[in-house]
Amino acid sequence: MELNQNFLTSLETHFGNKKGYPYDIPSLANLKELSFEAPVTFFVGENGSGKSTLLEAIGVGMSLNAEGGSKNFNFSTQESHSALSADIKFIKGYRNPKDSFFLRAESFYNVASEIDRLAGGIHKHYGNRSLHSRSHGESFLALMENRFRGNGFYLLDEIESALSPARQLDALAQIDRLVKQRSQFIIATHSPILLAYPNAHILEFSHQGIQKTPYEETETYRVTKDFLANYKHIQHVLFDQ
Repeated sequence: MELNQNFLTSLETHFGNKKGYPYDIPSLANLKELSFEAPVTFFVGENGSGKSTLLEAIGVGMSLNAEGGSKNFNFSTQESHSALSADIKFIKGYRNPKDSFFLRAESFYNVASEIDRLAGGIHKHYGNRSLHSRSHGESFLALMENRFRGNGFYLLDEIESALSPARQLDALAQIDRLVKQRSQFIIATHSPILLAYPNAHILEFSHQGIQKTPYEETETYRVTKDFLANYKHIQHVLFDQ
């Protein structure tokens, strides 16, 4: 990849003296700027660390629907997203994406329902079937295989929640296909499988802020590896067996 061909190259925050959610999330409180230098950037961190909050703000700031979907999706089930995007300056690259989508696990049911409502042949872009006629995981993969066309900007929020380990490998293959078609991904995840994508940049959210972290030094990797290597001991500690 040539020096930075990403659609979103960096962001700068302008929070001023604002208090309360989401400005008091430790990882975001002192955030001034963040760069996106690789085709795939992962957000990792503990629950409540701010990764999905920032991903949502990026989606809104890049004109994507807060609950998920493309720029053409304007529905709102509940106005629950923060105003964070209004306090961020988005620095874009010289290319414009030909495709874009925000795949958000927690509100994907609403996106699938909106696709059905729109009807009019739109299902041809989603595998020629209603996404509601598939399992949660199957619908995620159908979306990536059929709807994601490449040369695009894609935000994925905890998609592993619907994917078996084997299907997470399928998702990695789809991500790689799309990267080779000059796409950019920003992905919030708890999955050590997804995090293993080669040459991705991993940004770990914590009370110390947001830091670029090597794969094997992330808490996600370390906790998973320790559990698999010592699960009997951990069972004993947790369950007094």
